[in-house]
Amino acid sequence: MTYLKSLMFSAGALALVTPAFAQSDLSASVAADYEENLEALFTHFHQNPELSHREFETSKRLAAEISALGYDVTEGVGGTGIVAVMENGDGPTVLIRADMDGLPVKEDSGLAYASTATQEDIDGIVKPVMHACGHDMHITSLVGTARQLAARKDAWSGTLVLIGQPAEERISGARAMLEDGLYKKFPKPDYAMALHVSAQTPSGRIEVPLGIRASSADSVDIIVHGVGAHGASPHKGIDPVLVASQIVVSLQSVVSRTINPQAAGVITVGAIHGGTKHNIIGDRVEMQLTVRSNDFEIREQLLDSIDRVAEGVAVSLGVPENLMPEVIRSETETTPPTINDRETAQFVRDAITAQMGEGVLIDKPREGMGAEDFAYFVTPDTGVKGVYFNVGGTPEGKVKSAASHHSPFFKIEPEPSIKAGVEAMTASAIALFNKSE
Repeated sequence: MTYLKSLMFSAGALALVTPAFAQSDLSASVAADYEENLEALFTHFHQNPELSHREFETSKRLAAEISALGYDVTEGVGGTGIVAVMENGDGPTVLIRADMDGLPVKEDSGLAYASTATQEDIDGIVKPVMHACGHDMHITSLVGTARQLAARKDAWSGTLVLIGQPAEERISGARAMLEDGLYKKFPKPDYAMALHVSAQTPSGRIEVPLGIRASSADSVDIIVHGVGAHGASPHKGIDPVLVASQIVVSLQSVVSRTINPQAAGVITVGAIHGGTKHNIIGDRVEMQLTVRSNDFEIREQLLDSIDRVAEGVAVSLGVPENLMPEVIRSETETTPPTINDRETAQFVRDAITAQMGEGVLIDKPREGMGAEDFAYFVTPDTGVKGVYFNVGGTPEGKVKSAASHHSPFFKIEPEPSIKAGVEAMTASAIALFNKSE
């Protein structure tokens, strides 16, 4: 059973000339694969999560599953990452990425197959581990998609690249793979796609944003210096707690008074540590910030403003030049915004609805400013057109009460989410391979 490969594309709309039996064939094939293989594979991944940059067994199992399908698989890319390539004649190169890592969370989901795993983290501390963000669903779906596309090579032409990416939770794995030569040692994609299961979206529904999908995220440390003194004699010292407090308050004016009020931005001081006792003025306060935006220019504006505010507050409170605050941007916990290519996202939306029906799509406003390092694969300088979509994972009547991602109570419905993810990703990839420019 094959797909009719004739596609018509005009004015941003896709018309798939595909017989009904081909649609039902894919749906039935995915359902059968879930029952025979994917359900057990998901349970295995869920029960055996591994932490960021420590996905040793996860990557081995993922590599073995995909290699058995005839892909050329390379392990150890960017640490524990894997890259699988299937060449199938002339045509575009399409990359599909799934992230692999779990979180240092002790699972309390109540699931019969809940994780009891522990693992030594990269900091040397043994921690509980849980797939509290659905990456087990992502890699299971990647295997399912790999199987469907390998079985349908007569329906597409081009080069397929599958990525098992480490350390998304530390927003560093994508960058590590690129620095290890992902786009030089392997075929560089014309299109890159990824999915994320969402506990806040009804099971099996698909959300394909036409623009912003995830915000930028930057971790910033500020070290505030002072001069120690007795708490009863503050005039004999320089109080870094006071300086740090003023910096916290002043930083809030950056978003409210320096960027366009219709633009999004967040500067949150997540941690502040300083001092040792009630009556002692210390000489140092350490602050930890997260900075979020939806725009490349706003991102730089916010980051630059932190330098200005920290120095300006210090000067206003009499801190000498040799004790100015140190503002340190993390070189690892950083990612630009993930922005879908609008025309390609619309094409993918149309491919999904042609395969799964109009009712499968859902559009809803973003909640919060979560980040995603998939952004590195599709930054403007790469020239790669990216589409990142969500797949619902909670029964519709339970969405409002669903535990959030990264919670010990997090859980999803694996069957409808995995089946929808595989079907949507397979249909999207085939459409992109056959897309007329």
